[in-house]
Amino acid sequence: MTSAFPASWYAASLPEPAALPPLQGDVQADVAVLGAGYTGLTAALELASRGQHVVLLDAQRIGWGASGRNGGQALVGYGCEVDELERQLGRDDARHLFDWSRDAVQAMRTRIDRYGIDCHWREGHASVAIRARHERELRAHCEHLQQQYDYPMQWWDRQTLRGQLDSPRYRAAMFDPLSAHLHPLAYARGLADAARAAGVVIHENSAVTRVQRGPRPALHTAHGSVSAAHLVIAGNAWLQGLLPVLEHRIMPVGTYIGASACLGPERARTLIRNDMAVADTAWALDYFRLSHDHRLLFGGRASYSALPPPGLRGVMQRRMHAVFPQLADVALDQVWGGYVDITRNRAPHWGRLDGNLYFAQGFSGHGVAAAGLAGDVIAAAIAGQSERLDVFQRLKHAPFPGGRLLRMPLLVAAMSWYRLRDALW
Repeated sequence: MTSAFPASWYAASLPEPAALPPLQGDVQADVAVLGAGYTGLTAALELASRGQHVVLLDAQRIGWGASGRNGGQALVGYGCEVDELERQLGRDDARHLFDWSRDAVQAMRTRIDRYGIDCHWREGHASVAIRARHERELRAHCEHLQQQYDYPMQWWDRQTLRGQLDSPRYRAAMFDPLSAHLHPLAYARGLADAARAAGVVIHENSAVTRVQRGPRPALHTAHGSVSAAHLVIAGNAWLQGLLPVLEHRIMPVGTYIGASACLGPERARTLIRNDMAVADTAWALDYFRLSHDHRLLFGGRASYSALPPPGLRGVMQRRMHAVFPQLADVALDQVWGGYVDITRNRAPHWGRLDGNLYFAQGFSGHGVAAAGLAGDVIAAAIAGQSERLDVFQRLKHAPFPGGRLLRMPLLVAAMSWYRLRDALW
């Protein structure tokens, strides 16, 4: 049975393609991939371009998970700050990881151009400060990236920021001219089209029920299997017990986004004059940008309890009106959400098991560009060039305390403290 694609403005703004057939029977491949999001699709495309026979399975549809529902902000860096990378790896390898993330944004743009993916790419991103403490921390981070990472970050005071962003809420901004935003579902589907043209076999509605490890690993479904020399596990928040050794080191977190009614080009452009994406620096952050059809896409309000927050649409509309009081007459036409996977330290968790099972997870809400980088890094490692993956695998990740039953309540309690801190300081 074909599963329905989750309702969102992203899905509504695109024609829905016919579902690809589910896996039937037992097949052989050079590489088997679990997950048709950015990581799995990018790895499959790169491996097929190197002559590998790749079979990719997804339990739902292409881009059904976070890759088709996210905020669309393709950012340089990772879910953690560079301080965490420096603490674990030292300055030199932290610099390598940062530079690779910078390359990843450019690689996205190159793929978009090479494969003609119509996903409304726009450059520019601002991290904005609400409180004095946020402003001090953000400015220190900006100067660190400028001085130690040779990154062309710009510091905007309140007046400069108001010249581009018509909101009274923010004190200052760190502007990144190289990060960007795009239509995430259109990008996922474009990657899938490119992968299939390169020879990748994709089966939708093919939920993996068991991962077989060993010399000749395999992915098993209810109606068949794919055995291969190498496996790529790119299920992220949707592993659902398949590989506990990985799942214990991530936590699924709900995050939500809405699309306003169409504002028209003139009114939309008065809000964000340079068409950049924006995210604030609070722990429970807001993030927003304009769509190509002149809506405000406004996200935030994460849930750490696996349940949508009560009164979600009303809460998000009030947050949107706090940022843009001039939109008091504008409602959110649609609100949707999904899961991202976070690690305890927000650093990426990428590596290999058994020498032939590769994985990438823990994008911590910062995965649009990083997930594609993970696919590139894994494809290169399978092809015998593992230098980058070896560095990522040195990052240490502790499991979430409490096991499967208690880890979520403990995280809810911790997040309540961080929200209180944002409100008081």
